[in-house]
Amino acid sequence: MPLAPSPAEPLAVHLAYAPDPGPLAALRAALLSTISLTTGPDMPNPAVYHVLVAGRPPREMLIASPNLRALTIPFAGLPATTRELLRDFPHVAVYNLHHNAAPTAEMALGLLLAAAKRIVPSDRDFRRHDWTPRYQPYPSMLLAGKRVLVLGYGAVGQRVGAACRVLGMTVTGIRRRISAPQDDGTGVTVYPPDTLHDLLPQTDVLVICLPGTDATTGLIGAVELALLPPGAILVNVGRAAVVEQGALYAALRDGHLFAAGLDVWYTYPTDEASRTYTPPADYPFHELDNVVLSPHRAGGGMNDDIEALRMAALADLLNRLAHGDDVPQRVDLDAGY
Repeated sequence: MPLAPSPAEPLAVHLAYAPDPGPLAALRAALLSTISLTTGPDMPNPAVYHVLVAGRPPREMLIASPNLRALTIPFAGLPATTRELLRDFPHVAVYNLHHNAAPTAEMALGLLLAAAKRIVPSDRDFRRHDWTPRYQPYPSMLLAGKRVLVLGYGAVGQRVGAACRVLGMTVTGIRRRISAPQDDGTGVTVYPPDTLHDLLPQTDVLVICLPGTDATTGLIGAVELALLPPGAILVNVGRAAVVEQGALYAALRDGHLFAAGLDVWYTYPTDEASRTYTPPADYPFHELDNVVLSPHRAGGGMNDDIEALRMAALADLLNRLAHGDDVPQRVDLDAGY
């Protein structure tokens, strides 16, 4: 059912931050005429919005409007504080945006290629005008013909799988919301989570696109890494906590894993001042030549392309809510995504 009293009446939406003028204008232009929009961190007066757009909404904004029926988080993922807060508001549906699926998948592919071809150490040597790698055996993995398992075969994972198929790789996926193997229509077989241990020994490249939840934390530990064939590659653009960091470091240091490409980490700066000196993990991954490190930038940050994608995705979601259409990005608070 539409969130507004009727499709003919305005759906009131409050965006709890102030986008730049260009993206905001694009959002307004894409919204149905029956949607009224207010923006900014201050409470609108009167507070009568049906939909609140905020990643970490204050309790006051959830209480203020008697009409509130939906919270839209303007990014992928469910912050832990938001998850706990929304348990007190069971009548409020929670939605995500997956506007950053394309840039995140592109980063996964970039990390995979850089790790497989050892591009970073080669670049470092050549910056010193050292041509040695060209004239001696140099670690490199041919990806064509290899088997990739995408752990978290959702919006991002499906794009990763499509790119890997173009490279000539065999793709399988794991997805939470299925109970038996099924073909996704592109020739990729998607499996339920309980098949993970059976699939890992058949996996040359493991790409992790999972969110961070109670169920995914520590999902890949020493046992799971040991099940991968020697010389496998691991790429993580989901959440660091999915992989136990000590086990990952040991598998890379000791050579069981050929390489890894990591965009997500175990420790983050706590304030602006600490951004220039915060180690991302408890282990010295930066000392390993077979690791490509990226400071959690797969989602694209705040550049114009990403904001355009965000506003287009938000407009589509709000228009669907105004029509009473199905919105596939609904969040399951119990599952955490």
